[in-house]
Amino acid sequence: MVGLALLAGGLSAATRTTRSGVNKTGSSPAKNVRNNKTRAPVRAATRTPSGDRASAARAKNVAAAATTARKTRPVRSRRLYAPWTVPTFAPSTDGDVVDGEDLQVRRAAVEALGPYNGTVVAVDPSTGRILTMVNQKLALGGSFQPCSTVKLYVALAALSEGIIGETTVLRLSRSVRMDLTEALARSNNAYFALLGIKLGYQRFAYYARLFGLGEPAGLNLEGENPGVFPDGPPREGGMGMMASFGTGISQTPLQLAAFLAALANGGTLYHLQYPRSEQQAAEVVPRVKRRLDIARWIPALKPGLVGAVEYGTARAAYYAPDAPICGKTGTCTDKTTHLGWFGSFSDFGSSRLVVVVLMTGGRGVSGPTAAEIAGNMYRRLFEQNYFAQRRLFSPALMIPR
Repeated sequence: MVGLALLAGGLSAATRTTRSGVNKTGSSPAKNVRNNKTRAPVRAATRTPSGDRASAARAKNVAAAATTARKTRPVRSRRLYAPWTVPTFAPSTDGDVVDGEDLQVRRAAVEALGPYNGTVVAVDPSTGRILTMVNQKLALGGSFQPCSTVKLYVALAALSEGIIGETTVLRLSRSVRMDLTEALARSNNAYFALLGIKLGYQRFAYYARLFGLGEPAGLNLEGENPGVFPDGPPREGGMGMMASFGTGISQTPLQLAAFLAALANGGTLYHLQYPRSEQQAAEVVPRVKRRLDIARWIPALKPGLVGAVEYGTARAAYYAPDAPICGKTGTCTDKTTHLGWFGSFSDFGSSRLVVVVLMTGGRGVSGPTAAEIAGNMYRRLFEQNYFAQRRLFSPALMIPR
């Protein structure tokens, strides 16, 4: 009887019902129901404790395999859209010719820039001589939106026009009021947008071109880009965007360096000269482009530029309390590249120095990062006692031979 019961159980396991209602054995569903009624006790009688343990073990193994599959399943990463196509890192010294450069300054600049894609320009503000130009191709041929460095030009134009004074406080909103020092240190966009609107295009264009925008900064520098100053304010944002972000303007590192040299020396805008040999470097004669009547306004600018380095947007450049730096950052996107600007000059020691850093690329590029690069360069030169050395210029060089 037990053998018959086992045989009946095997046949039941093999039985499958088809769509027509008849199973593969040819029996009807009703007959299968009757067979199931007689088989149920037999199935229960054939279970054993060892069988239960085997079933539990199999279930446990299946659950573990499912868990492992979930853990090892590849996770889809979200792709973040970035509009920038220029790389953040690149060999910036490729193709540079260093003959005629100040090698001490160049080494400090190259070490500070490191692997970033960008340029560093250093200028002697007392003569207009370019001491080093790291990534000469970008420095000479590149022309980009000035971002917040345009605020230097705007501030000086507004001071010159009497729109503001050093202590003038502008109301920016119901609860926010700000003076020039704080606005420069914090790079406040609303403050400079308001100045731009008060100046208007015509007055700002006059000063911007006077300060060197839209024309070559160098003297007979082959391949130099003259930049662009537009014939009118941008359609989107108008003077507010032009005065706070430099929208519509295209600036070169050399133009910013020449303008900062004028701020550092009291108002003389030099033609920048780039000697290409040691002999040419020794015989550089300053070439004045024009003298700017800005000496009385420079003391109103300096506190904001020093403040930017000590506690504002350029605080990454700070390295020593007895070595003050005047500087202004700039961060924005120009078409397919993100930009990080920092224009600066040392305000201590016997040898003054103008340093402009321009970074191009994508993520990681910013004005504060450019300020950090410049700060590292200043620090290296400071540790080498560079600023205590006095660079002498002999008027005898100006006598025709």
